Amino acid sequence: MALIEVKIPPMGESITSGILAKWHVADGTVVKKDQPIFELETDKITSEGTAEAAGTISFKAAAGDEVKIGQVVATIDSSATDSSAAPVAAAPAAVAKEATQSPAVRRLAAETNVDPAVVAGTGKAGRVTKGDMLAATEAKPASAPAAPVAAAPAIAPKISAPVATGERQTRKKMTPLRAKIAQRLVAAQHEAAMLTTFNEVDMSAVMALRAKYQDDFVKKNGLKLGFMSFFAKAVVHALREVPGVNAQIDGDSIVQNHYFDIGMAVSTEKGLMVPVVRNCDTLGMADIEKAIGDVAKRARDGKITLADLEGGVFTITNGGIFGSMLSTPIINPPQAAILGLHVINERPIALNGQVVIRPMMYLALSYDHRLVDGKEAVTFLVKVKQAIEDPARLIIGI
Repeated sequence: MALIEVKIPPMGESITSGILAKWHVADGTVVKKDQPIFELETDKITSEGTAEAAGTISFKAAAGDEVKIGQVVATIDSSATDSSAAPVAAAPAAVAKEATQSPAVRRLAAETNVDPAVVAGTGKAGRVTKGDMLAATEAKPASAPAAPVAAAPAIAPKISAPVATGERQTRKKMTPLRAKIAQRLVAAQHEAAMLTTFNEVDMSAVMALRAKYQDDFVKKNGLKLGFMSFFAKAVVHALREVPGVNAQIDGDSIVQNHYFDIGMAVSTEKGLMVPVVRNCDTLGMADIEKAIGDVAKRARDGKITLADLEGGVFTITNGGIFGSMLSTPIINPPQAAILGLHVINERPIALNGQVVIRPMMYLALSYDHRLVDGKEAVTFLVKVKQAIEDPARLIIGI
């Protein structure tokens, strides 16, 4: 018997343990080489473990267990597969298919009650993709009408117990990531002298540019031109004009950054993550859009790495996609500031002595007052506003 140990892989010096969130395969079934077999949650990232060889898997740890880096969580008997055997046949077809599903597919399955096992996959080796699930969801017939419910009596009897619709409360342990987020948010408010300043920006110019060049942009680059690339460029412009915001405190020293790696806050099922887009000062608009799309997708699919989250000098968070009108974002230590974007609403404003309707967005800059003075913070936010309202400034550099 050739037993191969399945160990929790190293994930960075600061990560020593995690939670074995789930197994993607059943104990005692046959797995393929490089097949995703488990999901690990740590206080920084969620990642998948894959099989190093084909064979029959035997669990040594259960879903929900806390496991250490390097711990053996399963073994694979590679002698159970040979050229004369059909390894996949040893496991039920549904289990084998489920084992290859991506986190996005599993999430859609849970949300829509569409069984991926009955969906025709268009991915590699017949794998079901997110697009396949969305298509299957749209094609899913409407549910049959519920059976009529008998009318309730005119006077309902008094009850002291909860109605039979479920428990009044449920309890579950925080995931390592959620616990770490909570810890960092509280620490940021306790350790920094945080203050927020606000402004508003007229989005007319950017919206007009997008409308004018969107079709050509899509034809050339294969993706849409969004707002985030404009704000990333505007932030780089403002950081150059007000370098004090592009710094951090280390003990009793001020560390001045001379690079422009911008964090983009992404909401995921596991919690808020801030993957970093590197060297935004050297990237074109299409490159920034591609980079944002890539890190956001990997964050939501649980494919983000620790390296993707490290080294940012400034963060942009967009609550507007959820409808937020105004907020005070919390800085992401050790960074000195964070820019909050909000929903775009048409509002009346005074322009050249006339009341006009314009698409307006509130901007919020939270900053560490120990490092950034009010004048610098306000100037930074004004520079962002000017760059968005007159994008030509980004080209001219004023």
